[in-house]
Amino acid sequence: MIELRSTLAGRITLAVLATLILVFLALPIIVIVVTSFGKDAFGNFPPAAWTFGWYKQLFVEGSKWPAALSLSALIAAMTTVFSLVLGMTAATALVRSELPLRTAVYGLVLAPLVIPQVVIALGLFLLFEPASMLGSPVAIALGHTVLASPIAVMILMATLKGIDERLEDAAASMGAGRLTVWRRITLPLAMPGMVAAGIFAFITSFDEFFISQFLSSVDTVTLPVQVFNVLQYNVDPSVTAVSAILIAVAVVALGLVGVVRKLSGLGKQGGLLPTEPAVGLAAGSETAS
Repeated sequence: MIELRSTLAGRITLAVLATLILVFLALPIIVIVVTSFGKDAFGNFPPAAWTFGWYKQLFVEGSKWPAALSLSALIAAMTTVFSLVLGMTAATALVRSELPLRTAVYGLVLAPLVIPQVVIALGLFLLFEPASMLGSPVAIALGHTVLASPIAVMILMATLKGIDERLEDAAASMGAGRLTVWRRITLPLAMPGMVAAGIFAFITSFDEFFISQFLSSVDTVTLPVQVFNVLQYNVDPSVTAVSAILIAVAVVALGLVGVVRKLSGLGKQGGLLPTEPAVGLAAGSETAS
C-alpha cells in the first residue's frame, strides 16, 4: 500500500479502486431511489417514465403508511430519550468512577451488539408477553433501547474522555455539588456527543425490524414491519418510495452528525467510538502530571 502511494500511477490506481468500491456499495441505494420515481408498477430499472405517484400514494386516504411512519417516529423519539439516559449514566460510571470489573461491565453493555437480534427479540417477547405489553409503543421503545443504548454508551464514553476532568475538579473545589458540576460543566461540554448519540439511537430504532416484529400487534405496526407485510403478499411499488424515505432519513441524520462533529471539534479527536473503557482517575492523573 505504501509503495502504491509513493508513485503517481499508484495514487491513480488507488483512487480508481476506491471509487469503484464506493460506487459498488452505493449502487443498490441508487437503484432504489431511482426506481421510486419510475412509473412502471413492476419497478423496472432504469424507468421508462418518471412520476411522483408512488410518493403521493403513501398519503392517500385509507393508506396505512402515515400511521406506520408516525408510530416509528414516536418510538424512535422515546428510544432516543431512553438511550441517552442509560448511555450517559453508564458512560459516566465507566469513565468517571473506579467501577469494579470495569472491563466485564463494558463487555456486558456491548453484548447486544454481538448477540443475534432474533435472539434478543425472542427474549423481549417472552419478557413482555406475560405483562400484556405486546403492541405497546413503550415496550417496543424499550426493546429498541437494548440495541441503541450500547451505541450511545460508546459515543458518550469517547465524549467524556475528551473533557478535562480538572474543570470538574475546579468547580468542586469552589463548593459546587456533584449535581451542579454535572449540570453546569459536564453536560454542556458533553452536549455535542449527546446529540450524536441521540441521532444514532434514532436511526437504530427507526430502521429496526426484528424487535418490532416480535413486539408489535395488529394496531401497532412500525414502518419496517409494514414494509415486510406489504412485500410478503404482493409487490407494491410504493415500497420503493418508503425505502427512499428511509434512506433520506439516514443520510440527513449522518449529515447532522458530521455537522455536529465539525462544529464541536470532535473530528480532531481520536474518534467517537472507544475500543476500551480504560479511562478514569488513572488517565486524569497522567494528564495532571
